[in-house]
Amino acid sequence: MKKLIAGNWKMNGSRSGNADLLQAIVAGLPVGVCDVVVCPPALYVADVIQAVQGSAILVGSQDVSAAEKGAFTGELSAAMLHEHGVRFAIVGHSERRQFHGESDAMVGAKAQAALAKGVTPIVCVGETLEQREAGQTQAVVKRQLAAAIHAVGHCVSEIVVAYEPVWAIGTGQTATPEQAQEVHAVLRAQLRAATETADAVRIVYGGSMNAANAASLLAQPDIDGGLIGGASLKAADFLSIIQAAS
Repeated sequence: MKKLIAGNWKMNGSRSGNADLLQAIVAGLPVGVCDVVVCPPALYVADVIQAVQGSAILVGSQDVSAAEKGAFTGELSAAMLHEHGVRFAIVGHSERRQFHGESDAMVGAKAQAALAKGVTPIVCVGETLEQREAGQTQAVVKRQLAAAIHAVGHCVSEIVVAYEPVWAIGTGQTATPEQAQEVHAVLRAQLRAATETADAVRIVYGGSMNAANAASLLAQPDIDGGLIGGASLKAADFLSIIQAAS
């Protein structure tokens, strides 16, 4: 299975800065080593799609609405995203759960809405430092993934799962390759219980993966790529991670 490297730009960027970044990434992109996705703020999606046209880079959204259409001010539906050429959508990122109060059920509904319109959801799961120290890591991530599995039903093999330990996001801390693999193995076992094609589901790591640690993380048997934050805003770092995924 091809590894997946997805860059989550979060609320960063400018039209000129994005153009320079993408130009450098496209120019340095190795041929066919892995699937590469960039997830810019919604306002820049159309610009980014135009900038990467003709390259192997795919475009994702940082969120998607659970609703199809209607009175949901500020929301973007999966159909709208798909119409613009968006092929992936991050759902349940820890920042959405923390700052926007998104529940496991809401994350599942968003994953289902995305799949229904041909957009692949990147379903994020992960524990806080407090939960890890209380020995609750496995219970937390299994509960979060169970909600998504329940929502998408027989389509579970079509999702991407991202394990992002909340304590390692933007903190400079990273789970060791062994710590990350331990959780990825738990998630793989949970997927195997839900579908015969669990080994086709990519489980990516999203806790401060960077150019220095990418190779050791990606060498683990159940780590199928990365959901990259800060390092995706630096062309050299992002390209280094892509190279490590080859």
